[in-house]
Amino acid sequence: MRERADLLAAVPRGLWLGGEQVPATGGGAFPVHDPATGAVLTEVADATAADGAHALDAAAAAQPGWAATPARQRAEILRRAWELINARRDDFAMLMTLEMGKPLAESYGEVTYGGEFLRWFAEEAVRINGRYTHSPSGAGRILVTKQPVGPALAITPWNFPLAMGTRKIAPAFAAGCTMVVKPAAETPLTMLLLGEIFAEAGLPSGVLSILPTARAARLTDPLFADARLRKVTFTGSTAIGKILLAQSASRVLRTSMELGGNAPFVVFADADLDAALDGALAAKMRNTGEACTAANRFHVDNAVRAEFTDRFTERMRALKIGAGHLDGVQVGPLISEEQRDSVAELVADAVSKGARITTGGARVSGSGYFYEPTVLADVPAEARILREEVFGPVAAITGFDGEAAGVAAANATEFGLAAYIYTTDLDRALRVAESVESGMVGINRGIISDVAAPFGGIKESGLGREAGSEGIEEYLETKYIALP
Repeated sequence: MRERADLLAAVPRGLWLGGEQVPATGGGAFPVHDPATGAVLTEVADATAADGAHALDAAAAAQPGWAATPARQRAEILRRAWELINARRDDFAMLMTLEMGKPLAESYGEVTYGGEFLRWFAEEAVRINGRYTHSPSGAGRILVTKQPVGPALAITPWNFPLAMGTRKIAPAFAAGCTMVVKPAAETPLTMLLLGEIFAEAGLPSGVLSILPTARAARLTDPLFADARLRKVTFTGSTAIGKILLAQSASRVLRTSMELGGNAPFVVFADADLDAALDGALAAKMRNTGEACTAANRFHVDNAVRAEFTDRFTERMRALKIGAGHLDGVQVGPLISEEQRDSVAELVADAVSKGARITTGGARVSGSGYFYEPTVLADVPAEARILREEVFGPVAAITGFDGEAAGVAAANATEFGLAAYIYTTDLDRALRVAESVESGMVGINRGIISDVAAPFGGIKESGLGREAGSEGIEEYLETKYIALP
């Protein structure tokens, strides 16, 4: 593995336009920080509205040729990019740990997971199907074909700097769409390195542009208004998603939105508690809890709640906190001081309303943005943490009696992204899975994301699906051709 200074020196820090690094118009730049120390890692170019126009110029110019490129050729480029990511997995893993803070073991996991979207959609690119049939009336024939939507804008979050990009880029390229990516200001380095990988894989100039910026609206507002942009895909908070949907409405832009979550983790009295505890730790503490699929609300049948709380507290207390690159670290820093303060505020609110801290509950002193793994027991219904996404290492436990009450507790939210159910009764598992208002449901599983499965939510958790065979449809238009 390369030394930190050597890696940072080798990573692109300019805008990625036309298959190469270029400075921002006006020469502006902004700092990228290490959340484990708060120190500046490096600076990257700060894209302007003019840079966005140049990127969309390139995307629009490249769109006809890229759409006409044989599907097999597009697939081979995606496949080569997957191979190149694997060849540089050490660089990608360390870079994500440096700029996002997650433990190195989890960063390696994201390299594998994020890369798999490229391989999966390389295989889907050659399976874009239509249909041909006779009209039931006998009046003619029906030909249905699929065509790329056109130039797309992807706005990606900081919590999974590689995977949230590849989950959008891969299906767009497989479908024949060009793309402009605005990565999160907190974690632009991983995405810029991915641009270099695609260039090496043979991606034509203009098909991909990557524009980091510290002032998102300055860049994206003009793009939303430009008639050449045909698609917007966003992963982030529901509040920002609503703003982007409003902007998209003026031009009826095609949108897919993967928004906030507040996942319930429901443990029934008949559950295998050992398995439930394993799943609870995985569902809560992946990415230090900074995941939209993270379990936040633990609804546990009162018959087993005390035992579950005691044993889960022991497991959370045993986790090792520290900078992600250190050996044995299981819990890294949160992304920023602001995010840590938000977590602390939700914990304080719950305690003020009667919740009991069984472990954790405090900021970690010293440099960096660390917060202790925390369990809150006896959380009252009026606590904000049961309604708001905590995005941190805090588990809020409440009790219920009976299946109907468990389902009602799970559904008591405006969100509907992920849910987790633990029971040994198959009939109950299927009943509850069908009753829970969520786009994804894990039964006796604490990790549910899979490149071959559709990822997305209902209610205020979003629109559309990513990954799976469904993911490519977000970048395809259906055209009906009437034949005699």
